Amino acid sequence: MRLSAGCELLYEATEPAPLILMLQPRSGAAQQVISADWQLEPQVSMTDYIDSYGNLCQRLVAPEGQLRIKSTVTVDTADAIDVQPGAAFVPVQDLPDYVLQFLLPSRYCQADLLGELANQIVGDIEPAYDQADAVRHWIHSHIEYRYNTSDASTSAIDTEKTRVGVCRDFVHLGLALCRSLTIPARMVVGYLYQLDPMDLHAWFEAFVGDRWYTFDPTQPTPRGNRIAIAYGRDAADVALATQFGQINLTEMNVWVEPAQQ
Repeated sequence: MRLSAGCELLYEATEPAPLILMLQPRSGAAQQVISADWQLEPQVSMTDYIDSYGNLCQRLVAPEGQLRIKSTVTVDTADAIDVQPGAAFVPVQDLPDYVLQFLLPSRYCQADLLGELANQIVGDIEPAYDQADAVRHWIHSHIEYRYNTSDASTSAIDTEKTRVGVCRDFVHLGLALCRSLTIPARMVVGYLYQLDPMDLHAWFEAFVGDRWYTFDPTQPTPRGNRIAIAYGRDAADVALATQFGQINLTEMNVWVEPAQQ
């Protein structure tokens, strides 16, 4: 499906303040970017760069006062995500170099502390796709999706204890559990068509059978029509806006709809 998606942010700054944005997707295996556009009010200079995870980023300095940022994209997306039950475990020595970092514990994903739970969840399930899907199913079944139950400091360990959270928390727990099973896993943020309520979304990918597969613990069944914007080890790497100085986000709107042909 061809989707039109976007995000509009309104900032208030008491002095000029640097911003790093990560709101524009790149074309990849499951998506083709047709067009992308920025609107800034007032108009300010902005430059692009690619970060260490391959994400397209923009940097600018917000002026004192209001700054409205509107990012829109049109993307051809896959109607269904690829699934491959039985996809094999890839031994660490055979993993591509860039994948190794997604085996390690990270700020929000204490994989070294969740091995016992991970092994309880997977039992005698064959590595590795089926284990990652068992992790996804366990989180969907045991963690309650509830707003205002977590914050920017909430980690996988916290979510495992409280058993509540939002998509970011579900993903951090999924990442930590997969990594504790020696399955590389990375966080993805982006858009999901017909997400209810509409917002920016997060899911995870696991590297099994020599490629990445999508797992979304917030959803009962696999769903396509996703637009991936950014990839990283956890939320610290995929913030869609990183601000410095005296500036506050006061408004945010997100939309995803079929593109007009």
